[in-house]
Amino acid sequence: MPGTGPVAAAVLGFGPRLQRAMALRGPLCVGIDPHPGLLSAWDLDDDAAGLERFSRTVLEAAAGRCAAIKPQVALFERHGSAGLAVLERLLAAAADADVLTIADAKRGDIGSTMAAYAQAWLADGSPLAADAVTLSPYLGFESMRPALDLAAVTGRGVFVLALTSNPEGAGVQHAGDDGDGGSVAARICVAAADENAARRSADGWGPVGLVVGATVGAEAIARLGIDLTAVAGPFLVPGYGAQGAGVAEVAATFGSAVPAALVSSSRQILAAGPDVTAVRAAVDRTAEDLRTLAGRP
Repeated sequence: MPGTGPVAAAVLGFGPRLQRAMALRGPLCVGIDPHPGLLSAWDLDDDAAGLERFSRTVLEAAAGRCAAIKPQVALFERHGSAGLAVLERLLAAAADADVLTIADAKRGDIGSTMAAYAQAWLADGSPLAADAVTLSPYLGFESMRPALDLAAVTGRGVFVLALTSNPEGAGVQHAGDDGDGGSVAARICVAAADENAARRSADGWGPVGLVVGATVGAEAIARLGIDLTAVAGPFLVPGYGAQGAGVAEVAATFGSAVPAALVSSSRQILAAGPDVTAVRAAVDRTAEDLRTLAGRP
């Protein structure tokens, strides 16, 4: 049933469920990014039908071979209501296949508007409900309170943008690194750790994860005074593969926190399509590479 997705959500929170999935299938998160160029490369029309074929092929290839999938919401939204309907069906199909979903929506607002975003992506019964959603904290960490609270109630999770892989992000995220209060990113990490400390159960990670790019580097983590292990939650890690980072960069950036790194890969996997067998082989190759990370079985 769409939106009710992970039926175990009320029993086991998102953090422990993600830990279990990563222990079973490794730390790979397959991005579903239906860019117009990829649709064309797959010989698909740039419309809702092409979007559906693309998305279902990736899900079929990834199911049982990765810890989660991450549909990029904007690339569904660009097709209007028909595209959002495809996303709803993809989320429902992933739930049926026991695949965790992270809606990469990067939502952020205040008050009743933030509450509405939370209802859309995290509420039981919503056709868009995923296992987790990405959020922007740049209207203040507490502006996300409706989503933080609802995720805890429904057993879902959030990934908060902290240190992103795009070069422009440092202009905001590193700000304040020479002041007594610490950098913006450091404050976000502390707030996430505090939230998890209040919400965490004996089962494992708390419901608040952070987005930290694989290209950030250990030097920046140290200079900004960030203790990633203190977060006690997962990290969604962009920047791997086509964006230039490999296993060595992930290991260096996360250090002792690397077991909590859920590494997102899309372009280098999706380029193998449209044949589902070829996409599945690309998923397997990437998953195998990532299993060499320190702290992995």
